[in-house]
Amino acid sequence: MKRGIRLLVHNWPLKLGALALATLLYAGLVISSSAQLFEGSVPIETLGLSSSVTILSDLGAVRRVRYFAPEDLGLRLDSSSFRATVDLSAIPATGGRTSVAVRVSAVDPRIQVLDYEPRQITVQLDAVISRTVPIRAVLGPIPTGLDVGDPTLSVAEATVSGAASIVNRVAEAQARFSVDASGIDINRTVDLLPVDAGGEPLMPVDVTPAAVRVRLAIFTNRQTRSLPVRPIVVGTPAAGFEVAAVSTAPLVVSIEGDVDNIAPLEFADTAPITITGASSTVTIDIPLSLPEGVQAPGFTTVHVVVTLRPITATRTFDAGLVLFGARADRTYALSTGRVLVTIGGPVADLDRLSGSSLTLTLDVSGLDVGAHQVTAAANLITGLSLIGASPNPITVTVGTSTPPTPAVTPSPGP
Repeated sequence: MKRGIRLLVHNWPLKLGALALATLLYAGLVISSSAQLFEGSVPIETLGLSSSVTILSDLGAVRRVRYFAPEDLGLRLDSSSFRATVDLSAIPATGGRTSVAVRVSAVDPRIQVLDYEPRQITVQLDAVISRTVPIRAVLGPIPTGLDVGDPTLSVAEATVSGAASIVNRVAEAQARFSVDASGIDINRTVDLLPVDAGGEPLMPVDVTPAAVRVRLAIFTNRQTRSLPVRPIVVGTPAAGFEVAAVSTAPLVVSIEGDVDNIAPLEFADTAPITITGASSTVTIDIPLSLPEGVQAPGFTTVHVVVTLRPITATRTFDAGLVLFGARADRTYALSTGRVLVTIGGPVADLDRLSGSSLTLTLDVSGLDVGAHQVTAAANLITGLSLIGASPNPITVTVGTSTPPTPAVTPSPGP
């Protein structure tokens, strides 16, 4: 009996492990025999991909999923029943290729995923950058009998964004368009295409703006004329200011167009220059505003300077008089107590002066007893000046102040 027990417990850990392994193998055999196969397409999703990184490779999809589901589940499985993912958080964004593991799980926790294909995929990550590149208009073949001017673009530069390995190769953004045989001037919005130095399109790259407006004059009988530049100034400057002068550089531009289009022109007008509310000189580079079919080659803008100045005027005020330097032992008699004064200067400053108490000063310091002619002076803010006063000078009569006689106090009686 004891010998039988010793045989039973001899190497018991090894025997217990063998029993567990056999149980697992049996369970695996049972599950494998009842496993099912899904051969649809489960798109592979990314995890851990930041906004500063982009993926260049196609992740593809998981095509075969072997799974086990209870017989009584009764589910009809499709691609949405599983989720395939790759974790890209630790993959360097260098543009190189890296192998990563694919993970597949069932949406329904009662389904157990046993195997799937592929288990690994190759990904290529790159940093996201932005650059500014020039925009260039690219014309198609020009029909016979037509002549074209220089294309004008609404925007000169574009911003390209995307994978660094692609964006760094972008040389320019092209606005490609063709010229119709009808000879009608072009004025349309054209999509921008990023290209490399050889003119080959580069994709995928985001372009901002995605399109530009292109203007192109089409000629059948091109003629050239020189016209003076006429700045078109609109609006009213701030109160108290006026336009003193308007200058342009250049003064004259050469225009071209079909003879019927340029013959009626006397000036090359600018686009409107707004000076509404301005109180100082306005300097601006502004495009010309020419009729359709007319252009000024080489001049995208002209330089315009609108010089403003304060509006000056004169106004008459009634002013009082105050003495400066008067002595306590003198008396001063004035020939008049008020004068009419005329003040000149900017209208805005005169407006601020209106309604305020205005006084002129008479400097009587050092005057001896007697009559004197003293010129009134005004202490005005910068920009205003005393044009005249009436009467002026003022007669000031200086006298001696008589000290008061002290009162006599009667002495008390005996």
